[in-house]
Amino acid sequence: QVQVVESGGGLVQPGGSLRLSCAASGSIFSINFMGWSRQAPGKERELVAGSSSDGSTNLADSVRGRFTISRDNAKNMVYLQMNSLKPEDTAVYHCNAIVKRPGRDITYSYWGQGTQVTVSS
Repeated sequence: QVQVVESGGGLVQPGGSLRLSCAASGSIFSINFMGWSRQAPGKERELVAGSSSDGSTNLADSVRGRFTISRDNAKNMVYLQMNSLKPEDTAVYHCNAIVKRPGRDITYSYWGQGTQVTVSS
C-alpha cells in the first residue's frame, strides 16, 4: 500500500507565507506525478500545482507568481511554497501522488487527508 501525508498548514495573515510538505511512502516503484489541489467550503476541488516526472510543473492561474511547487525525487516528497497569501486561498490542501507499484504496469492515484490553510487577519 501507499501512504500520502501532508504537513505545514496553519493560520496566516494576508500577505504571509506558508510552506506545505507532502511525503509519499510504501510500495512505490516510481512516481509519475505529485501535485496539490485545494477545496474551500462549498466549492469544487481545484488543482493548484503539479510536478511531473519529466521535471515539468504547472500552476493554476489563480496562484501563478505567488506559489511555487518543488519536488525531491530521492525522498518522494513535494513542496508548495505559498507567498503573498490571500483570504481566498483559504482551503483544505490535498496532496496527490500518481505512482507505479513494483510489478504492476498500471498507475495508481493516492490522496492525502489534507491540511488546512486559513488566511485571515
